[in-house]
Amino acid sequence: MPEKRNRSKTRRRLNIFRLLVVLMALAVFIGGGAAFGLVALSLKDIPTFDVNALQPNNATLIYDKNGDLVAEIGLEKRIPISINDVPPHVKKAFLAAEDNSFYQHHGVDMRGIARSAWLNLTTGSRVGGSTLTQQLVKNCFLTPDKQYKRKIQEVFLAVQVERHYSKDEIFQMYLNWNYFGEGAYGIQSAAATYFGKSVQDLSIEEAAMLAGLLQAPSYYSPYQNYDAALQRRNIVLGLMARFGHITEEQAETAKNKTIKLSDTTPAERQYPYPYFIDYVTDQLVAKYGEVRVFREGLKVYTTLDPKIQEAAETAFANPNNFPGSNRDNKDTLQPQGAAVFLDPHNGYIKAIVGGREHTQRRQWNRATRERRQPGSAFKPIIAYGPAIEYLGMGPATVFDDIPIKYPKWEPVNYDGAFRGLVTMRTAVTWSVNMPAIKALEYVTPSRGVDFALKLGINNNLQDDRHNLAIALGGLTHGVTPLEMAGAYGAFANQGVFIEPTAITLVKSNRDAVIEEVVPVKVRAMKATTAYLVTDMLRTAVNQGTGTRARMGDRPVAGKTGTTDKRENIWFAGYTPELVGVVWIGHDGDQKKSLPVGAYGGVYGAQIWHEVMTKALAGVPVRNFPQPGGLITATVDSKSGLLPGPRTPLEHQVSDLFEKGTVPTEMDSSHVLVEICPATGLLASEFCPERITSVRVDVGYTVPDFVKDFDLRLPSETCDLHDGSILPGFPPFLKDELLPPAGDDSREPAQGTNGNGQFIPL
Repeated sequence: MPEKRNRSKTRRRLNIFRLLVVLMALAVFIGGGAAFGLVALSLKDIPTFDVNALQPNNATLIYDKNGDLVAEIGLEKRIPISINDVPPHVKKAFLAAEDNSFYQHHGVDMRGIARSAWLNLTTGSRVGGSTLTQQLVKNCFLTPDKQYKRKIQEVFLAVQVERHYSKDEIFQMYLNWNYFGEGAYGIQSAAATYFGKSVQDLSIEEAAMLAGLLQAPSYYSPYQNYDAALQRRNIVLGLMARFGHITEEQAETAKNKTIKLSDTTPAERQYPYPYFIDYVTDQLVAKYGEVRVFREGLKVYTTLDPKIQEAAETAFANPNNFPGSNRDNKDTLQPQGAAVFLDPHNGYIKAIVGGREHTQRRQWNRATRERRQPGSAFKPIIAYGPAIEYLGMGPATVFDDIPIKYPKWEPVNYDGAFRGLVTMRTAVTWSVNMPAIKALEYVTPSRGVDFALKLGINNNLQDDRHNLAIALGGLTHGVTPLEMAGAYGAFANQGVFIEPTAITLVKSNRDAVIEEVVPVKVRAMKATTAYLVTDMLRTAVNQGTGTRARMGDRPVAGKTGTTDKRENIWFAGYTPELVGVVWIGHDGDQKKSLPVGAYGGVYGAQIWHEVMTKALAGVPVRNFPQPGGLITATVDSKSGLLPGPRTPLEHQVSDLFEKGTVPTEMDSSHVLVEICPATGLLASEFCPERITSVRVDVGYTVPDFVKDFDLRLPSETCDLHDGSILPGFPPFLKDELLPPAGDDSREPAQGTNGNGQFIPL
């Protein structure tokens, strides 16, 4: 019996082994069949190998709002160079960075493919194993899609290229063909663009930087991302040392050198309206990829208005529009500025200026990329708009502009003064801070953030849901002029936010429609809220901090913004036709103050007015359309309630209200009292003179430096006249004039009761 059991176990083990063998064979068969099918499918529609494909690409054409051609991007102004003229250290930089075994393989590096496949499988990364030949094939014949089908086609075509050309010829085509970013095609053009020199004059570190660019030209451009470019360059230098192309000492020396960039844009790549075109190009690359934008020759129709763009560029070129201009240690003009102008009714961006100069070095687009603190220009977006929308407040809502102290914050007004009881309209007109803080307290910062997000403010604002300082524009991450223009556009467009766009239509080079852009629309607030904010902002321009933006009889709404120490100044304004936002500040050190006298209502409004005057020349004047649901009512300007019996005429104001928000309660804060003229306090029974006066009783005391202090009900009674001495009489006669203690036979003195208490008259 034991013997049978052993044989039985042996048979079972053999059966399992056979089963595994069969399954493995089946898997290999199925996998092989699938692989064969994939290869067959890939080769079925593989592009025909054509040496003519190794020719320059088509440029992408950019048109303005009128359909006129304004720029060609990707227009390949190549400067071919012979491989024999490329220094050895330049060749070695590219070999180390991209394909160190280039001269050993026959178009395909099986070890490299296996290594990248293993890393992709085990780490989830996207490591490529392409040779220089495969990269050339991909650029010339194939799409950039990372699919197995494309990789198989790439391998077969790479072998074909290797059969037709020598290694040096392939390397030469590779260096002359590639796009290096910043409009530079080919290594010679790249050397001129980044360093202002020929390939023959490149240093080791410069060669390493150019070689590092090819992995992601836009991201690793030192003009756009200096730190990333430096890091990538140093990686390439490390690879050069690792493969023995340079010594470790040479690598370390090169790594310690800074990147010295050229400041001159090659003439063949200069184009009009550069900041607008750069923004459009960035949008295209983000959506379609660099290869498609710079190779396939798209036709892109934009919202660019040359008239407005030229007016904005002219304004920014005028040094009188900026305070205290000078150049910093990078030879960049400071302070810098940015502006965006757009149509609020469709979101079409009409003009973008991202700086005072646009050269190869100074092309950073501050209008779309620079996040700065918006100061008081943010108040309508974060405080007043939400207070009207969510709480039913309005221009006649009253706030007390008095000092406020928080555990770690003691805000002040820009002029150091406190105005006391003021309406929201007055607070907006003169950019008073305390009312904005109190409005946001009532709304809560979290709800204020919700409101601002609907106006297109970046989602980074989520970090400020518990930050009351955002009432004054104290944001964690800041905003761009483009975001501010979009947000103000919603106020100008009766509460409908339309996402700003610069592109309306994209076609292929054969006129096939690729995309027709339809801007995103969001009802961000009620039309009545938008109009009430607009009406207050009109007062700010007509009478307050934004008077330099006035345009005669054309209605203008606007808000100034100046951060605490004048690090950033803004003007955000609009007419019924056009919105414009202007920012001015220093690059780099965001805490550097502008000169005394530099405010958003001065330089910002000045630039805005200059551009808008030219932009709207010949455009008929029209008013902001008033929506239904608004009425006019008169209220007490110190309480916000209906005028009471003692409300003086000067404290009665008429203003706009949304229906249903007019107060129904009558004011009772104005009270009739007697004041001692000698002390200004409530008169006591002993005060020889008294003035009957109407004072405002708010139930609490305020410091005497608050401007309306003298209008308030005193909290104390006069103690100067305490009965010890009566004016005009010698002290020894006092006892003759007053009744003796305990004697109640005489009539009480006028103005007091039997207990000597004061009776208000």
